[in-house]
Amino acid sequence: MIKSCSMQINGQTLHLETGRIARQASGSAVVTLGETVVLVTAVSTDEVREGIDFLPLTVEYQEMSYAGGRIPGNFFRRDMGRPSEKETLTARLIDRPLRPLFPKNYHFETQVIASVLSTDKENEADVLAILGASAALEVSDIPFAGPIAGVRVGRVEGDLVANPTMSQLDKSDINLIVAGNRKAVVMVEGGGRFVSEADMIDAIFFGHEALQPMLDMQEELKAAAGRAKRPVTPAQEDHALARKVENEGAPLLRDVIRTADKVLRNQKRKEVTSAVIEKLSLEYEGMEGQIKDLLHDLERDMVRKMILEEGRRIDGRAFDEVRPIECMVGILPRVHGSALFTRGETQAMVLTTLGTEFDEQKIESIYGDDFRSFILHYNFPPYSVGEARRLGGPGRREIGHGALARRALLPVMPDKEAFGYSVRVVSEILESNGSSSMASVCGGSMSLMDAGVPIKEAVAGVAMGLVSGDGRIAVLTDIIGDEDHYGDMDFKVTGTRDGITALQMDIKMEGISREVMERALEQARVARLFIMDKMDQAISKARPEVSQYAPIILKTEIKPEKIRTVIGPGGKVIKHICSESGARVDVNDEGEITISASDQESAERALAMIEELVKEAEIGKLYMGKVVKITDFGAFVEILPGVDGLIHISQLDRGRVEKVSDVLQEGEKVLVKVLDVDEQGKVRLSRKAALGESLDDVS
Repeated sequence: MIKSCSMQINGQTLHLETGRIARQASGSAVVTLGETVVLVTAVSTDEVREGIDFLPLTVEYQEMSYAGGRIPGNFFRRDMGRPSEKETLTARLIDRPLRPLFPKNYHFETQVIASVLSTDKENEADVLAILGASAALEVSDIPFAGPIAGVRVGRVEGDLVANPTMSQLDKSDINLIVAGNRKAVVMVEGGGRFVSEADMIDAIFFGHEALQPMLDMQEELKAAAGRAKRPVTPAQEDHALARKVENEGAPLLRDVIRTADKVLRNQKRKEVTSAVIEKLSLEYEGMEGQIKDLLHDLERDMVRKMILEEGRRIDGRAFDEVRPIECMVGILPRVHGSALFTRGETQAMVLTTLGTEFDEQKIESIYGDDFRSFILHYNFPPYSVGEARRLGGPGRREIGHGALARRALLPVMPDKEAFGYSVRVVSEILESNGSSSMASVCGGSMSLMDAGVPIKEAVAGVAMGLVSGDGRIAVLTDIIGDEDHYGDMDFKVTGTRDGITALQMDIKMEGISREVMERALEQARVARLFIMDKMDQAISKARPEVSQYAPIILKTEIKPEKIRTVIGPGGKVIKHICSESGARVDVNDEGEITISASDQESAERALAMIEELVKEAEIGKLYMGKVVKITDFGAFVEILPGVDGLIHISQLDRGRVEKVSDVLQEGEKVLVKVLDVDEQGKVRLSRKAALGESLDDVS
């Protein structure tokens, strides 16, 4: 049964359809905006794999090359390789608002796949995929507490726009993705260029209002084409066991949840678990897993109660208090820029490397090729949390945290024209107990300054949390790992003293009100200023010069007609310059030349060779030239590479000259003076005016 519905958004038709294609999936939906088309499918197995006691949900997003009229650039010319960074980030974007909406005891393997089938390169597919994923689940038999929808919010010339086109985004100072249900916002991802807290709140709730018609569309489709949901067997609770676990565990856990040190707290938690299991092992043999789950839930309830009723956090801080901070820069001698940022038990060593434009990262996508001169990578080694496991490539978490930190710092990066270097920042997490991505932002800001990158302002970040219940709400500043785990919200905010640069919010409850979000953003602003004061004590502005170990980059411009002179036939001249100087030289079609070298001497030698090649004749100066052609009316003399001038026969000697060949021969060297250079660049020379002059006066 084919069913569809439509709505208008930003002057375009948003179309949602189900039942035409991918009909063997549990649920499918096709979302179209403009000429961008996304297919989303949802499938859930009929049997639970043995040993599975969690929701095995996977979300994939793929941008098919044919969607943008491209052939993949890899060797195999296939799309099914390793997901790109954009695909990984979008998959996370879809996953985060969906995951909390499945029943707690639903353990069937479930997969959501979003495929971009067509793109008009104006309407981005990521928010369409969020809508399509919710719609596919809504019409399926998979139990799902939806619907939800996602919308991108921009601000163009002061006006908020829902789902702005890419052209509009180029002129927007806000780029925000908001996901929500009927009642509230459940996820926020994006950033802005120094946007105030009040303006960001307006943008978020503008987005929430704009997505409401998308929920109507899904409910319409579900009513017309939805399948009956699978019955979910309620989790069986052993109340007697739960009471015994509480009786045995609660007195012991009171000490655990008041232990500030993470390592010691984890050790005490293990001891409590062992003691309770041992106490109950005879009566409840083989039920260790259930006992551990009950202890986890008990500790969660106790932590939340302690925060809400006693006003006490695990580490004893006030709700708006930031953990102790230590900032250091220049910690590694040969690295171009380095910083160590420690906040409580979270520590990031952030390193900056400067390169040339040849080190830019090429990004291939269905929208075309792009070159990224600012790269940020985030590494999370196992020792940072006291674990021993195999090192592998970056996972979704590492890619996501790196993208968030890059988005936070990007607005303060200098323009490429003002700072010709490519910049790579790497954040190595050495210790982790909450908001390591925010530590990466703070450390990255200081590391860039230490490297001499002229960033516009310092950037800091802080993670906010929320605990709510029984009408009480506690907004927590600078949350630790357990507060994130047991809390209702993880709200990361980054910015300068002038405004917000990036946001990321995930909600584990039904939603968050405007009032609570305003409180969280205000506490985050105060915390951000406090953190920046600490950072300023280590370094408050960029160093005046880049590291002595950074590559040397020199830029110069020549007239476009001189490009051939510098390059030479078959690139012979420019290759010679590179070989002789040891520098790398690049010339673009406008005559802009970039010279990069490992040392100043090589760069300056290459520059000198280029300047020698493109010299232009100056009126009144002497030159030693070479006769390249003899004519009846004079001789043509090359006085500079690629620059010829004419000595008229009347300017060959003080007396009358009958034939040019009586005075000069081809290939002969001759001292000449420049008489004139006209508007077309034609040069008039005189041998007569140079007679009697010294070779020492030659330019």
